[in-house]
Amino acid sequence: MASSNVSAQTYTDLHDFNCATEGCQPANPQLLAQGRDANLYGDFNDGGTNNQGTVFLVTPSGTAATLYNFDSSTADSISGLTFGTDGNFYGTTLGGGAYEYGSVFNVSPSGTLTTLHSFAASEGSPVAPPIQANNKSFYGVTYGPSDYTAYKISPTGVYKAVTSSGPPYVEAPLLQASNGNFYGPNVSTSAAGDCGSIFEMTAAGAVSIVYSFDTTHGCNPVGPLVQDAKGYLYGTTWSGGSSDLGVVFKLTTKGVITVLHNFNGTNGGQPLAGLVLATDGNFYGGTTISGDGEGGVVFKMTASGDYSVLYNSGEGLQGWGYAPTPMQHTNGKIYGLAEGGAYDGGVLYSLDMGLAPFAKLMTTQGSAGQGVQLLGQGFTGATAVMFGTGSANFTVVSDTYMTAEVPAAGTTGYVAVTTPSGTLTSSQTFKVVPVITSFTPPSGPAGTEVTIKGSGFTGATKVTFGGVEATGYTVDSGTEITAPVPAGAKTGNIVVTTPGGTASKGTFTVS
Repeated sequence: MASSNVSAQTYTDLHDFNCATEGCQPANPQLLAQGRDANLYGDFNDGGTNNQGTVFLVTPSGTAATLYNFDSSTADSISGLTFGTDGNFYGTTLGGGAYEYGSVFNVSPSGTLTTLHSFAASEGSPVAPPIQANNKSFYGVTYGPSDYTAYKISPTGVYKAVTSSGPPYVEAPLLQASNGNFYGPNVSTSAAGDCGSIFEMTAAGAVSIVYSFDTTHGCNPVGPLVQDAKGYLYGTTWSGGSSDLGVVFKLTTKGVITVLHNFNGTNGGQPLAGLVLATDGNFYGGTTISGDGEGGVVFKMTASGDYSVLYNSGEGLQGWGYAPTPMQHTNGKIYGLAEGGAYDGGVLYSLDMGLAPFAKLMTTQGSAGQGVQLLGQGFTGATAVMFGTGSANFTVVSDTYMTAEVPAAGTTGYVAVTTPSGTLTSSQTFKVVPVITSFTPPSGPAGTEVTIKGSGFTGATKVTFGGVEATGYTVDSGTEITAPVPAGAKTGNIVVTTPGGTASKGTFTVS
């Protein structure tokens, strides 16, 4: 694919970490998370008071503060953090815990850390942070040569091993895809000819391999996956490809792969980080090596594979070794961690591509009446929140955090917040899940007009009676559908299908 260099004026070294006074030495995955206050939160496994790492926050302009100093009981966190809907951050440690095999913890924005679960030797040790799924539980995977666990844990620490038969070498957080299943990369098991794979896991723990790498299409996927609006998965591999320096790939959930870019050293190579899919539809990431013998590049790539180097690390004083996966802040800028800096303890950098501010949804699906949290900026004075074409009740908690209630007339699509300075559109679509609460009459012959009550009906694409599709139905409003019982209908459930999902209610008796 096409490759070019562009101006580095968009790249800024915002903060240089000092091991003597702060946490330091960012590694993979070391994910950053945006909080309700719009600050960035993360962790390190080195430096700080006990030289065991820290939990820290950094403002978008680069002012840092240490929130928590790890010690021998909570040691070696390279996970980074996941922001939860309860306002706390979630991460893992490789060591420490009750059995010295690591733990899952949450930490408040003020720095109060609580260990939620300690892993035993038979469970393996976690590398990446757990992610919060649509059901509000957190899911993660441990790492180990023979002992490993995919787990589920509640915000209060109720723990359950989902499976112990999944891929053992997982260093990245899981991705919950639009189909509800989880996907992740499995690094090589070091067996001859093994280049790793992409796996799929259901919420119940059933694991299957979606694609096994073959060197030509990449080898050793390490960083996390992202999914676009069309359902494709995107990621990187550390090696393999035409120069054996890794690739960027596109993958269907059925296992059809396309190599979008081959790293060749000159344009970077050996990426440990995954990609961030930004609001301009382009992908951004970093590599650990570059052609000038220094430590990596920051790059941009289009969905079709056009590749541009945005910043070459040079001497590394402003960052090098871009192993952690970057993220996009709701102010539009890309932020990430890298090695190097003035104190050789790592840097926080920003990448300003001129992208507009937006709102981030903490939940991406739900039914009418459900509360949804939004992160952003400029919320003070907001006058409207729209879920598709439905107007929502909302509460502005602060300039950077608000809540909204999914409206009964809401439609699947983007959420738009009207503020005094303009409209902030969500970076993700929200699925308004339909609900049937009742229908009348409860029985009748073909041709009977049935009134279906509920919510989320706007845009309904199908109504069925016992599996037989009705024709000529009318969506009266987001809360009501009128449908005739179709010829050949069978006694059974009434089902309404919308772009946000399906709703079922039974039983309608065909007389």
